[in-house]
Amino acid sequence: MPLGPRVPELGALELLLAIARTGSLNAAAREVGVTQQGASSRLSAMEAQTGVQLVLRTARGSSLTPAGVVVAEWAARLVDVAEQLDAGLAALRDDRRSRVRVSASLTVAEHLLPGWLVSLQTEGRRRGTPIAEVVLTATNSEHVLAQVLAGAADLGFVEAPGSLRGVRSRVVGHDELVVVVRVDHPWVRRRRPVSAVELSTTGLVSREEGSGTREALSRALTATLGTGTVQVLPALVLSTTSAVRSAVQAGAGPAVLSELSVADDLASGRLARVTVADLDLRRQLRAVWVGPPQPPAGAVRDLVTHVVSQKPKAYNRRL
Repeated sequence: MPLGPRVPELGALELLLAIARTGSLNAAAREVGVTQQGASSRLSAMEAQTGVQLVLRTARGSSLTPAGVVVAEWAARLVDVAEQLDAGLAALRDDRRSRVRVSASLTVAEHLLPGWLVSLQTEGRRRGTPIAEVVLTATNSEHVLAQVLAGAADLGFVEAPGSLRGVRSRVVGHDELVVVVRVDHPWVRRRRPVSAVELSTTGLVSREEGSGTREALSRALTATLGTGTVQVLPALVLSTTSAVRSAVQAGAGPAVLSELSVADDLASGRLARVTVADLDLRRQLRAVWVGPPQPPAGAVRDLVTHVVSQKPKAYNRRL
C-alpha cells in the first residue's frame, strides 16, 4: 500500500537524527550540508507534516521531545536501510561499468567482436580509463534476442532483418551474404548468373532455423520472387558457420554465408563465389538492448559507441 502523506522524506529524518547526535540545530545543519535557516525550515515543515512536535529549541541548544525520541528510533532503522540501498545501487552501477554480458550472433562473435574489443582496450589504455570485462555468448540471432529480452545479456549483436519487438537497436555496420560452392561445382563454369528462382529451388547447406543468415536469405528471396515463394528444404542443416564451410568444401552443395566468414576461403581458392541475378543480399548488423532509446550508461554504452565509431572497411566495401 502507498505511504501516507504524513511520512517525512529521508532528508528530514537525517536532520532529526543529526539533532539527536549533536544537540544543536546549527551543528546538525552543518552535518547534513544545509544552512541553519534551511535546517530550521526543514524541521518546521517536518513537524507540520507529521503533526508532532519533535524538537525543543532553547538558547542552550536543541533536544528531542519524548515523541521525537521515538520517531528518531524509527528513523534510524529507516535511514540504515536506505544507506544499504544506496550502497547496493552504487555497487550495481560499478558492476555495469566493469562488466558487461554480451550475446552475439556467430558472424559477429567470430569475425567482428574480437577486433572491436581489442581496439576498445587499446583506446582505454591510451586514455588511461578502465576496461570493462566482457562475458560473451555466441549463438544465433534468435537466441540473442531472447537472451536480451530475458535479461540474461546486457547487450546483443544480431544480423537478423526481422522483427526487433521489445528491444532498442542501433545499426553498427553492414554485411553481405554471398553464394559459395566448391571450386569444381557446375555453377562455377557457367557464364550466366544463377537466378533467384534457381537458388530457391536448390537444396543448400544451411544454418539452423533462427539463424540471421538463413532468415536474411529467405527475406531476400521473398522480396525478389514474391510472398508466395517456397524455398526447398536444405540439403544439410548445421549449427555453425565453420561446419557449413567445411560441408561445402566436401561437396555437400552450395551455401549462402556472410562474406566476412568466407573471405579467407575465397582468397585462397578453397571456395568459389557465384553471382546471383536480381537478389539483394546486403543486411544490417545491429546492437540491441532493453530500456531507453540510448544504450544504458556504462560499459554497454561505451562498447556500442566504440563500435559505431569504428566503421570497419569490411562493412562498406560493397555498399
